[in-house]
Formats: sequence, structure tokens, C-alpha cells
Amino acid sequence: MNLEKKLNLPDVYCIATGAMISSGLFVLPGIAHAQAGPAVVFSYFLAGILALPGMLSQAELVSAMPKAGGTYFYVTRSMGPAAGTIDGLITWFSLSLKSAFALVGMAAFIKVIYDINITIIAVPLCMIFIAINIIGVKEASQLQKILVFCLLALLIYFIIKGIPHVQVNNFVPFAPTGLYGIFSTAGFVFISYGGLLKVASIAEEIKNPTRTVPLGMILSLFSVTILYTLVVFIASGVLGSEQLDHSLTPISDAAQLFMHTRGMILLSIAAILAFVSTANAGIMAASRYPFALSRDGMLPEFIQKINKFHTPYFAILLTGLFVTIALFFNLEFLVMMASSVLILTFIFSCLSVIIMRESRIQNYQPKFKSPLYPWTQLTGIAGFTILLVEMGKETIIESATFIATGLFIYWFYGRIRTTREYALLHLIQRVTAKELTTHSLETELKEIIRERDDILKDRFDNIIENSVILDIKEPMNMEDFFSLAAKNLSPRIQTDEVNLVNLLHERERETSTVIASGLAIPHIIIEGQKTFDIMLVRCKPGITFTGIDQKVDTVFILAGTKDERNFHLRALSAIAQIIHDSHFRSRWLKAQSIEALRDVILLGKRKR
Repeated sequence: MNLEKKLNLPDVYCIATGAMISSGLFVLPGIAHAQAGPAVVFSYFLAGILALPGMLSQAELVSAMPKAGGTYFYVTRSMGPAAGTIDGLITWFSLSLKSAFALVGMAAFIKVIYDINITIIAVPLCMIFIAINIIGVKEASQLQKILVFCLLALLIYFIIKGIPHVQVNNFVPFAPTGLYGIFSTAGFVFISYGGLLKVASIAEEIKNPTRTVPLGMILSLFSVTILYTLVVFIASGVLGSEQLDHSLTPISDAAQLFMHTRGMILLSIAAILAFVSTANAGIMAASRYPFALSRDGMLPEFIQKINKFHTPYFAILLTGLFVTIALFFNLEFLVMMASSVLILTFIFSCLSVIIMRESRIQNYQPKFKSPLYPWTQLTGIAGFTILLVEMGKETIIESATFIATGLFIYWFYGRIRTTREYALLHLIQRVTAKELTTHSLETELKEIIRERDDILKDRFDNIIENSVILDIKEPMNMEDFFSLAAKNLSPRIQTDEVNLVNLLHERERETSTVIASGLAIPHIIIEGQKTFDIMLVRCKPGITFTGIDQKVDTVFILAGTKDERNFHLRALSAIAQIIHDSHFRSRWLKAQSIEALRDVILLGKRKR
């Protein structure tokens, strides 16, 4: 069952932005400053820049395959179910840990106002967000928009008020731990940009995802990177190392210095709003990963069930349970694990784009293409790998443990319940010239494109889906071609083969059916009633039509009775629109199979 499309651009922007502006800004700067000194400003900016290749890769993948499950779905279709299961589970862990981190942070700020155990506050808050998400994604996103716009207003106010109070002396020494400190801290705070994953995971519930998702992600990443850099710069310049290092309320502490108690209260409110938005968006997004895994047979079937509110309630409850358990983890462990897993997920996204493109799968048709391919992806992979290494051996071991857990679940559960074709097989097939695929991935991508572009089947589609397709490997003259076409077409339209050949020749004598370079559309009227058919022909070596110098490699034969004249004209119009697309000819000639040729027509751009 598909999820209902209810979200638009403001929803996408607010889900991503609200998911990024939380603990990464209101808790981490103090801990990060202790690691890198005032150069922590560069660490935040560097983390945002390094997130760019991963974001662009995800935007391309989402525009091609806007399905629930985000990176899990793309990794499975590109690298296979084993890699997909690993990615789906570790991303679920990462988003859930980030939500737990937000709840802990929110509880810490509430404790400032009213002294109570943090866990006692965090657990009920988690239950509230679970309930909101079960009621509906639109309701959850409406709350998200209110929270984010209030949050942005308060932070912009903080920046404007804080700039005059920045002390240059607080930036000396600027980088006491050198480049190592800047890079390792960039890896530590990388979780601050995890909100981008949350958008990809709910792509199936977004209206016009091919435009909305890339635009929302780009706007969100750029605005958040600038906001992070400015806010952390002001906090560093106002507080200095002595007051900022290890502070768990760094932005509120800075606000208290130049806006006094009122400022501290306002920024504490901003922090609470940020934590609420992150926890809410985190549970919303994380739950779509077990949902997608279940839909593919990698987890038990009951997890994919959808309630009357069109939300995957079992997946939401499972996510809420894991977030509740994570509330009892050590704070720095939550940050390190969430960041490292997020980095791994971005590496998977970059690899997925490379594999999907290099496999040359015909029905991989993203509406947004990552610029500077493949350098964007290769730079991202190199940068993310450096971040992981700089985070230390302990982080690498913990990440490897998560990967091993995902592989274990796939091997002993998913592997024996499902098989799935993936793009890497197409890439290997392309290199080795061995038949390894059944083209089931092409079929799945075709259905995704239909759903993505709101393509409704009509009679023309039904005829094409059942039509005869000839892929001729040898050069032919027109007489031999008409004989071959009649032999294949005559049984379908109940017309004598010789008579059909004569009709084709007669039509050619009236006027040539070669209407463009390399293209012919013979269309004839046959005896009878309520009969219409189309034959598709490709002949790369070329067919020689009488009186035409250039050989024809593409032929559409239309045959119908007189009572089908109106549809005959509509079919000609549909073909004309399809072949008018600038990509048609290259896709037609590059198609690897009969079904690929059929898909070129079925997915061609035309009015319906």
C-alpha cells in the first residue's frame, strides 16, 4: 500500500531545517569548542560543505525514486538487498539516536526551569511525539512548520543582537589543536546535518517530489550552514574558551551576557522549540525505514501495516521504543554513533548515484541530476572517509558493529525471504557481457516513474504493452521488411498476410511514410470492425525505403479499421509527441532489450 501524498515545499524545508537545528546548535558547540577551540566555527562550516555531495546525491536519487525508506530504497536498488538492509538499519539507528539526543537536550533545558530528572521528562515527551506521528504526517508537519518559523526568528534576533558584542580576543588562540582538531570536530558535529536524511525517507508522501525534494534540501542545507556558522561564531566571540568549553547550554549562556535574563529565556525557548522539532521530525522519518524494509520482506510483514490515518503505526511504535531505550545511553555516545552512521549513509548515497549512472539502466530517469558528476560523488566519498578516520578507532569499531548487525539480520532473515535485482548486476553485466539480469529492476523503475509523474494508463499504453516489437539485426530492403512485418502482424489483426503486404506497398506508393531522419510511420486501413494494432520496429543497420537515400532505423506500423479512425489519429499524435522529445532517439537506439524498447514508448512524454 502506498502512503498518501500530503507534503509540499514549506513542509519539506521545515522538516529538514527543524531536524538539523537542535542539539547540534544548542548543546554541541560547547563540547565541540573544547575539542577545536574557536576554530569550531570552521568545523561547523566544513561539516556543512562536506554534507553537500551527500545531499546532492540524495536529491538526485529522490527525484528518480521518490519512495518511502529514503537511502535504504536507493541503496537496495543500486547495490543489492544486503547493502540496503545494512544502510536501512544503520540509518534508522542514526535518526532514532538523533531523536533521543534531541529529547535529552530538551529535557536538560526544561530542568533549568524546573528541577526534575531528565529521563522522567524525556520519556513522556517521546510518547507524545509517537502519538502525533500516528495521527498523521500532515498533522506532524504542521506542528513542524510552526516550530521552525518561530525558531528561525529567534536565532536571527540572536545574531543581530550579538554581532556588536563579539570580542576578537576570544578567538586567540584560534586553532589550539590544529587541523586535526578542526577535522575531527567536523566529524563530531556532522550529526547536526542529519535532517537531510529525514526528507529522503518521506519522499513518497511529498507532492511533486522531483522538484520539491531537491529544492527543499538545497535551501535547507545552505540556510542552516550559514545559520550554524554565524551563531557559533557569536557564541565563541562573546563567551570565550573559559565559559564556553563543555557548556551544555552555550547559546543561552551567550544570550544572557548581551541580552541578560530575557535573552537567556528567549534562547532557552528557542532551544526547546528546536528539540521538539527534531524529535518530531526524527520519529516521523526514522519510522519509514523499518516500514520500507518490511515492504521488501527484510523485516516481518506486520511492520508495514498502515492505519486509518495513512501512517505506518507499527513502524512508528517500533521507532518510539528504540528512541526510548536510547534515552538511557551516554550523551557523547549518542552523538558519536549518530554522526558516524550518518557519514556512512552519505557514502552509500554517493556510491548509489555512481552505480545507477554507470549501470546505464534506461529507466533510471532522475528529474534532478547532481552537478559535476562523478567528481561531486568521489569528493564526497573521500571527504566522508577522512571524517570517519579522524573520529578515531573507537568510532570505526562501533560503526563496523552496526554494519555487522545489519548484515546478520539480512543473512538470517531477509536473504531467505526475498530476492531483488539491483543496478550493480547491470553494471557487472555491462562489463562482462554475461546475462545476469531479468530486467525486473527496469520494470520496477518504470512503475515508480508512472507513480512519480502521475501517468495514468490509457488505451494507447495498453496497446503498446501488448504490441509486437521487432529488433532486426541485419540491414533490409523495404520489400523484405514489409513481408517480415506482415508475417508478424497479420495474425493479430486477422488480415491475410499477402493482402497486408499489398496495403503497405500501396500506402508507400501514395506518399513516402518516412517522415524524419531515420524514422518511418506506415499507417494503413484494414477491413473489419473494432480492430487496431501498432508494431514497433528497430533496425540499427537500417532499412532501405524506395526513393529514400537515408536508411531507416525506427518504424511504427499502425493498422486499424475505419471505425477506429479517431483513435488512429490520437495514436499518431501520441507517437509524434514521444518522438519529438530530444532524448527519444538516443534512448531508442541504446535500449538493451525488447522490453526496454517498449518502455521508451510507454514512458515517453506526451499529453494524456
